[in-house]
Amino acid sequence: MTYYKKSFITPAIALKAMIYINVIMFIVSLIYSGRNMTLSINPFYALTPSLDVLNFLGASGRLPIVKFEAWWSLITANWLHGGLLHILFNMMALKTIAPLVIKEFGLFRMFSIYTLAGIAGFLLSYIGNVYMTIGASSGLCGLIGATLFFGKSRGGQWGQMVYKQTSGWVVTLVLIGFLMPNINNWGHAGGLFAGIFFGWILGYNEKRTENVFDRSLAIFFAGITLWLLAKSVIQGFFLIYS
Repeated sequence: MTYYKKSFITPAIALKAMIYINVIMFIVSLIYSGRNMTLSINPFYALTPSLDVLNFLGASGRLPIVKFEAWWSLITANWLHGGLLHILFNMMALKTIAPLVIKEFGLFRMFSIYTLAGIAGFLLSYIGNVYMTIGASSGLCGLIGATLFFGKSRGGQWGQMVYKQTSGWVVTLVLIGFLMPNINNWGHAGGLFAGIFFGWILGYNEKRTENVFDRSLAIFFAGITLWLLAKSVIQGFFLIYS
């Protein structure tokens, strides 16, 4: 915690930045979609960007990877959303789950787990033949997986409480996957198991404190993510308006 007090990168600022980037990418996708945006009274489809726009902004799945060899989409798809409810639910979940992961793993490990779990979720989606997929759900499931591992590993009253709460989130994910349309269960499963794995590999604060490697890894992932998102937005601008 001392490190954060000496740095301009605080957990609150970092979490807000993650939410803002998701929102900015959603707004950009709507602007680029123009008249091809779906305006529906059905809340599940309200403000849905064009599939073509989502594709060149960084959607993942069999189509982008097989047809366009867009392996970079394993990172960018984690920051795109397919509708108003989609981004609202995911950002509310991020605001709920991320602080707990930051508390137990640290800010930098939280971001690395979020990114790596997103990559794993979209990679499994590709293997599972999902045509096109987007959303922060894979990364969020990774954070849930990390807290699930923490609760089980730590034990004690606090660990049991975290494990019980996180298990409830997993049950909710499974129910949502079966009851709601267009849910990428491959991405959820890949993210969840990757979160458990990387939670174990990277460790949590009671095992070891964050070090230079953790900070460097998170900064590397942040830099790559921002570069890929900026590149897709700039290329998309010239593609649409030139």
